[in-house]
Amino acid sequence: MTPNLRIVLTSGVILCADQITKTWATAALDDQIIDLVWTLRLRLVHNTGFAFSAGSGLGPVLAIAAIVIVGMLWYFRRRVQGAWAGVGLGGIIGGALGNLADRLFRGAAWGRGAVVDFIDLQWWPIFNVADAAITVGLVVVLFHLYRSERRSALAAGEAPE
Repeated sequence: MTPNLRIVLTSGVILCADQITKTWATAALDDQIIDLVWTLRLRLVHNTGFAFSAGSGLGPVLAIAAIVIVGMLWYFRRRVQGAWAGVGLGGIIGGALGNLADRLFRGAAWGRGAVVDFIDLQWWPIFNVADAAITVGLVVVLFHLYRSERRSALAAGEAPE
């Protein structure tokens, strides 16, 4: 599988999974909370801001920022090499597109939509599949970049840090 195809497929899977779960959540959790295990529960909230509900009301700005970020990630995709790094990058892009879709299509006007969040650990801000994919994807890409830099330093004869 080519690196570009890996990124596109991962992004598509994340985007679809995110939108399917958000559609389910808006229908099933509108008037209830579902307790699962320990502190994990499903509770519907709508976030007009960004991470941890900061910046409420900045929907159009956040929508434009998401478009720019996705474009930049796609442009710099060649710097991230390796199968797992491609999957991580695809997770970040797919998650960003999932939350962007909410802002574009879940509101009365362009960019005025709210992101649907529904996974509630009760000790962490409520999130969704897109948020989880962005976080996990970022960890995977950063780990891969760290390992690549370390290998390059060892190959060049530098002492590892």
